[in-house]
Amino acid sequence: MNFLDLIKENVLLGDGATGTFLQSRGLEPGGCPELMNVEKEEAVLEMADNYFKAGSDFVLTNTFGGSPFMLKKYGYEKNVEEFNRKAAEIAKSVCPENKFVFGSIGPTGEFLEPLGNVTEKEMENGFERQLNGLIEGGVDGIIFETQMAIEELVLGIKTAKRISNLPVIGGMVFDKGPRGFFTMMGISPLKAADEIYNAGGDVVATNCGNGSTIIVELAKELVENSKLPVMVQSNAGIPKIKNKKVIYDETPQFMKKNYQALIDTGVSIIGGCCGTNFDHIKEFRSLINENN
Repeated sequence: MNFLDLIKENVLLGDGATGTFLQSRGLEPGGCPELMNVEKEEAVLEMADNYFKAGSDFVLTNTFGGSPFMLKKYGYEKNVEEFNRKAAEIAKSVCPENKFVFGSIGPTGEFLEPLGNVTEKEMENGFERQLNGLIEGGVDGIIFETQMAIEELVLGIKTAKRISNLPVIGGMVFDKGPRGFFTMMGISPLKAADEIYNAGGDVVATNCGNGSTIIVELAKELVENSKLPVMVQSNAGIPKIKNKKVIYDETPQFMKKNYQALIDTGVSIIGGCCGTNFDHIKEFRSLINENN
């Protein structure tokens, strides 16, 4: 069953947050989540399995920070291919028939020249190493998520399309200011949608940064301005500090009500970001079933 054909006819459901769950399974604050793919494989498998059982049509690999640039900070730059391949293999091992696993690629944490010190070739090589591991592990697609610099995102999409025939989702984070929605680098939803389309991306996405109320407005803008299907993953509200812990206060039931408005905008894929869990995904599954 083809992923891109499916989203033409149905609203599909992604997964939710990973960090909170992995911390509950031993990830230390400031630790390397991707290391768990080899040292605590059972925890990563449990997470993917639970999201599928909650109703996700596809889950993301535990590789958000799996680039050589990010892994270098932990001393694991040489393990890029291994960590990414293993993450893909773990998620695929519990992937039901007609469901999918997408390889997650987050920001590199670096800027291309002249803003930063990384050349285009160096960043392209970094993307290629991560992509090769994910592809070898058997992913069904690639998602560049939570991106902030359009140049980095475009380079990543082009690299993925050059070395594979997999569907590619390109996603950025937008914040609402006095002039509307923009990334921290000043990119509008219209500009992002055009750049992702021109780079060869298959889906335009946004995640993080906003709760489920505000993100409906952003989704509408993306749908109206994009030539591609749109994916939206909201946080469970704006994070608050309570008893020295980060708390997200949007319940699964509250988000479900807002997500009806989200579906009404015409988005093709919904899911959850920071603060969402298996219970949120169950409610989103129920909502999609009611709509489909």
